[in-house]
Amino acid sequence: MTEPSDTELFEGVPGPDEATTARLRARLAGLAQRDGLLDVAYRTVDSPVGPLLLAATEEGLVRVAFGVEGHDDVLAELAGAVSPRILAAPARLDPVARELDEYFTGRRRAFDVPLDFRLSKGFRREVLTHLAEIPYGSTESYAQVAAASGSPRAVRAVGTACATNPLPLVVPCHRVVRSDGTSGRYRGGEAAKLTLLAMEGRAR
Repeated sequence: MTEPSDTELFEGVPGPDEATTARLRARLAGLAQRDGLLDVAYRTVDSPVGPLLLAATEEGLVRVAFGVEGHDDVLAELAGAVSPRILAAPARLDPVARELDEYFTGRRRAFDVPLDFRLSKGFRREVLTHLAEIPYGSTESYAQVAAASGSPRAVRAVGTACATNPLPLVVPCHRVVRSDGTSGRYRGGEAAKLTLLAMEGRAR
């Protein structure tokens, strides 16, 4: 007599429901964090510019990624650049998710969550530091940002810093536009950038 396979053995047995799965994942994340095995926590949230991946270290929010970037690809990049000990742990990202919801519903104009800038170095990090100073509803040109960052001729480098910003939305590179007022390129796509500018009342 042939022994039944694992598939046949459990055929017809219902799997865990979503609530049970969520509880098990939360328990796993809690145990991993307790034992120092969780270096990068992540979750996804829905938004007017599509699904967003949020990732955080103990230091703070380290990555915000748009759907067009490929969330699996971003997680793989984080595994190489930060740590392979990555786990879905939504609770750690609750404050970020809440502030993003407030932002998209017009109740927040600046973010207060701690940030981890380890994915940006040198001049790129200087640019990102300045971007947080551009007020909600305002824009600056790439040339203005270059000057404010101490390198007036580094306009192209500012463009690269904005294009590789690991924390879009929270660090508002969408508020940097071309000198002629047109939107320019954006990590989440031009449509996402225009949506954000329109939401803030400064679409071009």
